[in-house]
Amino acid sequence: MKSSALTSLAALSVGLLGEPAFAENTLEETTITADYAAERSDGPVNGYRAHRSATATRTDTDIRDTPQSINVVPAQVLTDLNSTRIDRALDFAGGVSRQNNFGGLTFLNYSVRGFTTGELYRNGFAYNRGSNTAPDSATIERIEVLKGPAASLYGRGDPGGLVNIVSKKPQSDAFNTLQLSAGSWDRYRSALDVNTPLNDEGTVLSRVNLAVEDNHSFRDHVSSQRKLVSPTLSWQLSPDTWLLVESEFSRTESVFDRGIPAVNGEMGSVSRNTFLGEPNDGNIRNNNQLLQISLEHYLHDNWKTRLATHYSQGTLNGDSSEPQRLIGQQVSRIYRQRNFEWNDSITQAELHGSFTLGGWEHQTLTGVEYENYRNSQKYPQSLTSPDYGLDIYHPVYGQPKPALVNPNDFFEHTQSYALNLQDQIVFNGRWRGLLGVRLERVEQRALNRTSSVDNLQKKDVATPRAGLLYQLTPEVGVFANASTSFKPNTLGNQGQVYKPEKGIGYETGLKLDLFDGRLGATVALFHIDKENVLTTDANGDSIAAGKARSQGLDMQLAGQFSDAIRVIGAYAYIDAEVTKDNVIPEGSDLLGIARNSASLMAVYEFQAGELRGSDIGIAGNYVGDRSGQTGTRFELPAYSTVDLLAHYNVSDTARIGLNLNNLFDRKYYERAHNSTWVLPGEPRNLSVSLTLSL
Repeated sequence: MKSSALTSLAALSVGLLGEPAFAENTLEETTITADYAAERSDGPVNGYRAHRSATATRTDTDIRDTPQSINVVPAQVLTDLNSTRIDRALDFAGGVSRQNNFGGLTFLNYSVRGFTTGELYRNGFAYNRGSNTAPDSATIERIEVLKGPAASLYGRGDPGGLVNIVSKKPQSDAFNTLQLSAGSWDRYRSALDVNTPLNDEGTVLSRVNLAVEDNHSFRDHVSSQRKLVSPTLSWQLSPDTWLLVESEFSRTESVFDRGIPAVNGEMGSVSRNTFLGEPNDGNIRNNNQLLQISLEHYLHDNWKTRLATHYSQGTLNGDSSEPQRLIGQQVSRIYRQRNFEWNDSITQAELHGSFTLGGWEHQTLTGVEYENYRNSQKYPQSLTSPDYGLDIYHPVYGQPKPALVNPNDFFEHTQSYALNLQDQIVFNGRWRGLLGVRLERVEQRALNRTSSVDNLQKKDVATPRAGLLYQLTPEVGVFANASTSFKPNTLGNQGQVYKPEKGIGYETGLKLDLFDGRLGATVALFHIDKENVLTTDANGDSIAAGKARSQGLDMQLAGQFSDAIRVIGAYAYIDAEVTKDNVIPEGSDLLGIARNSASLMAVYEFQAGELRGSDIGIAGNYVGDRSGQTGTRFELPAYSTVDLLAHYNVSDTARIGLNLNNLFDRKYYERAHNSTWVLPGEPRNLSVSLTLSL
């Protein structure tokens, strides 16, 4: 890039849009460390605190200057916890709850600020269309949670917020890292990270991440295996042009496991080890392939174009026997055979520009997006039958499979065409604003291939948002925003297409920059309404006429109390309930949403002596009582867990880790879909890891 462009980008990395427009209103300058100045929104985070993000704006922006809550959980948190999946890391994002995980196969559903969603993004592209397997830590640089409706940038989705995973990119310095781990219940994993510059000039960089794991479980007959490879290439084609190619190929095999039932509305009488599926069903096989390509070109110091495309495809195949209804101590079951296949292609073209107009500085984004999503689901199943049931206390497996009588053969095709418009404005040294709107046309076709019922719905929708931030002091910023969402409803079992859900959210809060910038925190109050939720009419048919509301407070803090102590934590109070429904009583709590939840992890790193670079830490998590089945009195009880961790640097190239989870061996239940499908949390367990720099 031209030297003037480099100068401009350096200024942008320190503060949004450079210097404030009015010098007389400039706040007192604060010291910015080299790590902060060098941080990029798509790059590594030093410690636990991220300073920049692109999730909320699609631009590399200081989080303090974004008038919306955006919480970042860096890869360091996953490393310290020795966690390979994102659900444990999301405990530290605030207001994120675990929901249905599709029998343990995928990280399918979670909730943000009270509303359950399956929308998961990878580098700004929808990642969890279809039935993708859970994201793997081997490819994750950071996990970012955008709170509140996000349709003005991302299109269809739920109003509570979304999770965007930023993947690992090639780095300029060569390194090779091998990680080995072993844990309770015969859990084994190997991961290799190879980063290699491919020419002397450093303009062509490559990175390959591989992971292999074989996991058994405290749950009887439950196990999983995974293989993953993710090659990535970056190429600086010219001083002003960059090409990035990312790919991921994964294969996961898992036993389908719906968990255990409540008895008379209470948990505890059925052993948390009990498996109520069928061991001879074998594994569900989930294969996924993904390709993302982006090309960025600077037209001028302050203007650039971005062209990016995403393609993913996958299949899911296998059999499962699933509990349905508990009568006495016998649970009835159904038998299913799944054959799913999907593909999703998304293309984005954007123009980014910075300019001054009328004394105000503007950073604009104009973009168009096209998505073409196809999903074929065949899952013939038997009738629910007590003859294919199990005794919940003494299960006897190996019964003959029942006949498959319900064909269940559906096809969904969704296309969307969108225009994104956004302006980030610096009014002066204290005031910043954000305006955005997405104009989108969605065409959703639903085909029941058994009955030949074919429905098509076309919808034009505008989803605006606006935000304002006032920098009260160098340490305290006050912000407020309003934003909207929409989401096509799930398809009916006869191929019906319903009116899309709509949401509107309001948020106000504080952004804090403490201890000379070492520690950051966000505190926010929110209120979100959603309408067109599916309910049932007087004839027993589904209609989009329900409403729900969520309101409360959430907060997150992350960073360094000192050079030796790093912390990350969160708290949320969420009041989420049904406000209108024809079946569920009004005022019923939404599924799986605790009124109170909190987490905190603190790690002490030795600064001198033989233990320099080694660390010890503790992590605590609390989740309050929450509904286990919407519209009923069944609740999952509150629980708290404590984890311990330690890492010892054997040498400059070898590091040993020890993680003891659920120290006090608490019996808890982490998620439920209903009173029959309740997933127990893990008992006390231990894992040991070895990290080698090769």
